[in-house]
Amino acid sequence: METTSRVGAEDAPGTVAAEGVSAARTVVESYLAAPFPWYALDEAFTGPRWLMQVATAADGTVQHGSLGHGDEPSVRADAGTEKQRFAVVVTVGSSPVRHSGDGTGVLDAITVSSAAWLAGSGLLAYTWPAQLDHSLRDDWLDQQTETAFELADDLDGPAWSALSLPVDGVPVPFHYRESEFGWVLAGSAHDGVHIGAYGRGMSAYGLGFSVVGDVATYDRREGRR
Repeated sequence: METTSRVGAEDAPGTVAAEGVSAARTVVESYLAAPFPWYALDEAFTGPRWLMQVATAADGTVQHGSLGHGDEPSVRADAGTEKQRFAVVVTVGSSPVRHSGDGTGVLDAITVSSAAWLAGSGLLAYTWPAQLDHSLRDDWLDQQTETAFELADDLDGPAWSALSLPVDGVPVPFHYRESEFGWVLAGSAHDGVHIGAYGRGMSAYGLGFSVVGDVATYDRREGRR
């Protein structure tokens, strides 16, 4: 997937107030620039929600992004990751096989496997074993990320099971798998986009998804929920 930059709510910690408001607006605007709707957990989820990050292509087109729910996950070894309860929803814009921007090659199609891969790698980023030495973390992530990529490329394989969850109130089939780190699922929405999700401490079986009406309400830095 051709992704060259990311704009995230966590990208500028510790800014002064004026800069913080400006950065907050930039983050929200990056979500609003997407040519597809954003998905999140539906109204049955009443806990905290927050913006995460948006990924764009070389031409500035938004390709995918994430919205968080529950406890904001941390990679700190002392953060009690085993007790964290969170779910992250990844929305991925669909795209067919296409020529690269410079005309030198062909870019792969963005499919539900792309959503599965993004969800799988996202889970790993927040759930690496706390007892693992920092010097070994990169090797561990490389190995596990490669495994996640292979699994996402084989959604009909034995590692995945079928799970039906509501999307805008309509049952939709998802590919679902669990691991010692948490769970990952991926499926396709009704409007040509793909949904990936990952989480820990929250059961995936009772979740539902819906289009986000106002993504700005996810921005914590302006005193919103």
